[in-house]
Amino acid sequence: MLLVLLAIILAMGGVMLLNKAYTPEYGLDLAGGTTVTLQPITPNGSAPSQESLDLAVNIIRERVNGSGISDAEVAKSGDNIVISVPGVGQEEVVKLVGTTAELRFRQVLAIGAGSPPPPGEMATQAPTPSPSPATSGGKGTRVPRNTESAVPKPAATAAPDTSTSPAGRALSSGLLKPSPGAGSESSTEPAQPGDQSAKPGDGPAAPTAPPTAADDPMAGVDPTGIDPAALKEFQTLDCAKQTNRGAQDAPDKQYVGCSTDGSTKFILDKAAVTGTSIDSASSGVDQTTGEWLVQLSFKGQGPDQWSKVTTTAFNSQAPRNQIAMVLDGMVISAPVIQEPITGGRAQISGNFTQVSADELANQLKYGALPLKFEKSSIDEVSSTLGADQLRGGLIAGAIGLLLVVIYSMLYYRGLGVVSVLSLLVATIVTYQSVVLLGTFAGFRLSLPHIIGLIVSIGITADSFIVYFERIRDEMKEGRRSLRTAIEVAWVRARRTILIADAVMFIAAVVLYFLAVGGVAGFAFAMGLTTLIDIAVVFMFTKPFVAMLARLKFFAKGHKLSGLDAERMSETVTAPKSAPQEA
Repeated sequence: MLLVLLAIILAMGGVMLLNKAYTPEYGLDLAGGTTVTLQPITPNGSAPSQESLDLAVNIIRERVNGSGISDAEVAKSGDNIVISVPGVGQEEVVKLVGTTAELRFRQVLAIGAGSPPPPGEMATQAPTPSPSPATSGGKGTRVPRNTESAVPKPAATAAPDTSTSPAGRALSSGLLKPSPGAGSESSTEPAQPGDQSAKPGDGPAAPTAPPTAADDPMAGVDPTGIDPAALKEFQTLDCAKQTNRGAQDAPDKQYVGCSTDGSTKFILDKAAVTGTSIDSASSGVDQTTGEWLVQLSFKGQGPDQWSKVTTTAFNSQAPRNQIAMVLDGMVISAPVIQEPITGGRAQISGNFTQVSADELANQLKYGALPLKFEKSSIDEVSSTLGADQLRGGLIAGAIGLLLVVIYSMLYYRGLGVVSVLSLLVATIVTYQSVVLLGTFAGFRLSLPHIIGLIVSIGITADSFIVYFERIRDEMKEGRRSLRTAIEVAWVRARRTILIADAVMFIAAVVLYFLAVGGVAGFAFAMGLTTLIDIAVVFMFTKPFVAMLARLKFFAKGHKLSGLDAERMSETVTAPKSAPQEA
């Protein structure tokens, strides 16, 4: 067990070295951070209901936790919501918590250039259409890909079940700057593995390139089925001046919007599938290409709605054979539908990074806010006071550890060395755990965590005391050798240790889930150190004591071993003197 523990410590140290993570991440009270105040906006200007505010607080808190940010605080302050995010460079979280973040799937009715070209630079010829990713269903068949343009577009794919092979996906690398209005190639994935791969020329014709004539923004637009008000808005919309980011587009009305980079504008039909129909959203890596993607699954009426809209788009002419994904009023992708898709699953792929894929998945997974918010203030929190508190906490921890060491050495003598080394091992494992949690899970060390870690010193020492006292009790009986006493005492002591740690861990779990903020941080630290205490006692303390029992210093009961005959002997009473005869 000692070698296993050593291997674990070395492995954790190697991971820290590879990731160049040597110190913990600190929370808001120790490292400073950003405080954002969100002010709700209602349609009639009245005060929002407390129910909607409570729901918004819960959703924002889930989004913050979903981003891996620990020690972030979300609370109501009157009608406002105050969010405190630890650390520097948390702009992406600040943007995340206040957005409406509801995805809508809409059929494309018309596309056009996002803004007219400058005077004197009007194009004389429409640009050559660039291939666009397709939305497809089925599994097991790889879709051929042609050479992409300089500005490709993201793709959405769908699969009927969770076992879908990653091979049959049309992928591209332009999510951050998509060009949904460009032409696209077609590609289909049959539902049966035995079918032939789809050819780029099959299916509906690729959409034509958006018109570039500044004097006729409606060139190439088919007004059939389009609301006249939407046509008028489309004609005057300039995406360079109005991006509609954060707009709450009504799902039951046609919508005019822009791509994320402003290069293309769209007229979109009523929402066919809304964000409320999304069951789950998660980020992952395509096992074939190694690219990051976002996986969606639908619930309720979502699968039927998704199948219906893809069927309608498949049977339409370009550009109405495209389905636009609208997030916060912006078209993030508009892939061509190559085949009616059933199964209730879809994938969004493009040049995602891990951060952007996680961010989009969290936005979709944790739902839309019931209110629209504006950021009324953004303040930086200084870490000066936190540094003093950290210093005080470390001093308190060092004093507590020193007192435990002194007590162990004075009372247990040689066995005290086991206590000291066990505490040292527990400290190393705890430090490595905190650093790695900060690197991979966003865990941030705050003052409540430090308090929990300091209190855990006594809990860890208590486990050693229980074991050592059981050894002494067995030795005092005088019928067992040291080696036998160690094994018998361990069988009895480990039950007591496990029960005590189980009670502590259950209390920590209950407190963690019922509390928020600093109390939850204290509970997390207590639970973590309780698990580490069990690992250290079982993998280090007991094997190390068994190894020391082989040494004559302990086996023969040296005076400084803590197991000497004087300490192990029964209470000696003074011998009675024989009565003297007169």
